Amino acid sequence: MLTIVAARENKAGLALPLGLALVVALLFALSLCLGTVHIPAAEVFRALFAPEASPTAIIVQDIRLPRAILGALVGASLGLSGAALQGLLRNPLAEPAIIGTSSSAALGAVVALYYGFAAISPLALPVFAIGGAIVAIVLLFALVGRDPGVLAIILAGVALASLAGALISVAINLSPDPHAALEIVFWMLGSLSERSMDHVWLALPFMAAGWLMLLRAAPALDALTLGEETAASLGFSIPRLRALVVGGTALAVGAGVAVSGSIGFIGLVVPHLLRPFVGHRPGRLLPASALGGAVLLLAADCGVRLIPGQAEFKLGVLTALLGAPFFLMLVLDVRRRPGAWR
Repeated sequence: MLTIVAARENKAGLALPLGLALVVALLFALSLCLGTVHIPAAEVFRALFAPEASPTAIIVQDIRLPRAILGALVGASLGLSGAALQGLLRNPLAEPAIIGTSSSAALGAVVALYYGFAAISPLALPVFAIGGAIVAIVLLFALVGRDPGVLAIILAGVALASLAGALISVAINLSPDPHAALEIVFWMLGSLSERSMDHVWLALPFMAAGWLMLLRAAPALDALTLGEETAASLGFSIPRLRALVVGGTALAVGAGVAVSGSIGFIGLVVPHLLRPFVGHRPGRLLPASALGGAVLLLAADCGVRLIPGQAEFKLGVLTALLGAPFFLMLVLDVRRRPGAWR
């Protein structure tokens, strides 16, 4: 009997990620077909594997393909990080920005824009942003010590995020060139346009390292639902778990911000939507949230290209418009049913 139940649970557990992976593939294909230049779908997929450098092949391979890949990668990083942080903090309102990595990565990019390094090389911006994320990791662990509590992590993260936000505001305020200030503001709004495969190869190693750390934390996150003392009695190290989740989130989200700008609410919305489908188990939620984040960000990136207007709608603005009402509904739900989230 137990074997039959376990087999059913395994089938149910596979149905969700397989379904989400199928949706990711469909949205990835749709992303390749969307753009200012209309190209029939059949030509898009022929150009995707074309060896010659025809105009259609250049558009598909050098412009649309990197954008679609980054949409999937950044969305997966945000969704996975949000699920891991919510499991660690045992709070449905937690999201990757809470540890200050996003703001610190954005500050690194602003430094590259402010001092003109981005004008020298397009890759200077993501390099500086990843550097800002790494500095944030070092400062965070220096502030919280070797055996940090959840409250210490939150307070240190909020302090780093506030400091980075203040320094970004100073850079915008003191910028001698209005065009540079406008470029900073536009980058902060988030976008995947005008990205290349160089951005993909630069961010991917950091994202992959972050994903590996977060997925390794899955068993400990499941045990943590029983309480820290119980998880420790089962052989899981709580300080190691916190280091894996915080470090993995910093690497994955920092690299994502480096190539896309600030994109919010993905890490908050996706885990909450998918949690009921995985039996509220944090370990099973991690891969599902990675795929769900890719789905949501790819869908949003397709959406910004379908909104009419002279300039393309910014991706971070669209996710904020969609995520803010959901966040308010979640806050009201937490107030109405406080015991359900403990």
